Amino acid sequence: MNLLDLLFSNLISQGSLAVIDSTGAKHHYGDGTPPVAVARIRDAKAERRIVLAPDYHLLEAYTDGHLVMEEGSFHDFLDVCCANVADGGMNPVHKIYRGIGRAFLFWQRWNPAHLAQKRVSHHYDLHENLFRLFLDDDLQYSCAYFRSPDDSLEQAQIAKKHHIIAKLDVRDGQKILDIGSGWGGMAIQLAKTADVKVVGVTLSKEQLEVARRRAEESGLSDRVQFQLLDYRKLSEKFDRIVSVGMFEHVGPPHYRQYFRKVRDLLTDDGVALVHSVGEYDYGSSNPWIQRHIFPGSFTPSLGQVLPAVEKARLWTTDVEVLRVHYAETLLAWRRRFTERRAEAAALYDERFCRMWEAYLSACEIGFRRMSLMVFQIQLAKHRHAVPLTRDYMFERERQLAGD
Repeated sequence: MNLLDLLFSNLISQGSLAVIDSTGAKHHYGDGTPPVAVARIRDAKAERRIVLAPDYHLLEAYTDGHLVMEEGSFHDFLDVCCANVADGGMNPVHKIYRGIGRAFLFWQRWNPAHLAQKRVSHHYDLHENLFRLFLDDDLQYSCAYFRSPDDSLEQAQIAKKHHIIAKLDVRDGQKILDIGSGWGGMAIQLAKTADVKVVGVTLSKEQLEVARRRAEESGLSDRVQFQLLDYRKLSEKFDRIVSVGMFEHVGPPHYRQYFRKVRDLLTDDGVALVHSVGEYDYGSSNPWIQRHIFPGSFTPSLGQVLPAVEKARLWTTDVEVLRVHYAETLLAWRRRFTERRAEAAALYDERFCRMWEAYLSACEIGFRRMSLMVFQIQLAKHRHAVPLTRDYMFERERQLAGD
């Protein structure tokens, strides 16, 4: 029995996985139940790397073409593997590897201003047309909110914006800050919902250009402004602050600084809403995702975030955990990307497409099988900044949805 065979023999007890190694020998694992996948590993060096660091090198081997699928998709392959390690089912060697990986990546969590823009640019300055292949029309690149399993991606992304706006208790005359404003969809929706002024800040030049164009096309450029600016350099006051999908890029060493800044930027009766990917155990980052997709990112647990909130002397006025909404969002993205894969290859190349398939698949399975989730934390400087009960959220959300 070689080391690769030993790895999968110890890993796979349920599902159906077959691996054809670099010698051509075929090995079967699991109990024969779905999910089913058959993979071929073409290179002996890739085999050795997978044994040493499966979290990283399974994704790397697929990206580089050293692991190819003979039956099923790479998503199916990862699904079989993760179905066996979910809920603490990792073998001792895998647990040791993950611990070493977390320690090694500690330096990546340091995200000072001079590195932040470079790291953001790595991902978010990819061509707009790439993201239009798989996102909704509003270019929402964060977890959607499925009020019903039958909702389309477009419906769920609109519902996500309504859900957040209802929590913010947005009213006419307010000034709102959007930290990490992306392609401008949330800021523009806020201005469509109420007579407010919105300032969006981003570190992506590509997103900034698109957001400004969209505000102009919407006839809202007098009330919605976008800036290429690190949030730490702001000094004016805001009635509301929203941040969707940006907190993952802050890094644990900066959590206290982040929440102190949020407190400084809020008016006395201001309210903030932070929407972020999280983990229900100890926060971490997949090393392959760190290197190839989101440099400097870190997925926190609530246990790591809330102490920083308290030390910033902010009230945590509401917390919600979205458990499977991002899995459904990523499923929609992955299907759309697969349908338009040839267009992505024309923009970049085949290796890029395999990397993107690996990224979307790994993230979807992380939310469906593993410990990933999304949390929304509502914050305020004072306990009376929001109404006494949560009823106002539901009433406003129904109103926005037209129910």
